[in-house]
Amino acid sequence: MKPAPFAYARAKSVEHAIELLARLDGEARLLAGGQSLIATLNMRLSAPKLLIDLNGVDGLSGITVNNGMIEIGALTRHAEAERSADIARHAPLIALAMPHIGHAAIRNRGTLGGSISFADPAAELPACVLALGAELEITGQGGKRKVAADDFFKALFETALGPQDVLTAIRLPAATTDTRVGFAEFARRHGDYAMVGLAASAKAKGKGLSDVKLAYFGVGNTPVRAKKAEAALANGDIDAATTALTADLDPPDDVQATGATKKHLAGVLLRRVAKQLMGART
Repeated sequence: MKPAPFAYARAKSVEHAIELLARLDGEARLLAGGQSLIATLNMRLSAPKLLIDLNGVDGLSGITVNNGMIEIGALTRHAEAERSADIARHAPLIALAMPHIGHAAIRNRGTLGGSISFADPAAELPACVLALGAELEITGQGGKRKVAADDFFKALFETALGPQDVLTAIRLPAATTDTRVGFAEFARRHGDYAMVGLAASAKAKGKGLSDVKLAYFGVGNTPVRAKKAEAALANGDIDAATTALTADLDPPDDVQATGATKKHLAGVLLRRVAKQLMGART
């Protein structure tokens, strides 16, 4: 299929993009890498009157580390993050997830901000920012504001972004010597959307763990924190953590698997990721 007719504008700045968004009040879409948006346009799942290209806007890409935080510009390509020494050192969970995102051609164009803003519930990065306790910088007509990842994902493909907002940066706590992370997913083929996936972070505490965050994807309308399982895993009881998923998760049936199968796979992933969290940081 081909997209419905639309106008095209190349934003000169973030402020210009916001001005263009305001003119059409919900009838415009932002174009970053386009790896999700173009598919929805072609299938006419989205039919904006105006497409606003952000790729000429300066200052929206790049990776910096400062004051114990790592900041990733929203327009940073997956491939740049995948190759970044700063990401590998200071955001190892992102580094673990990157090879699972699509294929090389997709990672060359796709952006971190685009993936997080699109908020596909089966995508890796929304779950990663949830597991890391990320802070998302949003710029709108009223200026900049910060939204915690726990408050960002609202419903299926719905986020805290308003119709005149632009996600401009992602900020993560930089990893320390006691940071532990884990990542695993089940997909029918490498590069496909996951049937079920798990991104996790924790702090080493003696022989155990503290501050455990387990963020599942592919099991609901948004990435999902498994909070009862987190508490059980922090107490060192993997069996109890796996059992707790019965209360934490309620995955629906879909074309890939039944909800019961997804819940079983979630338990398998928890055991695998728990071993990663218990291991020493490399």
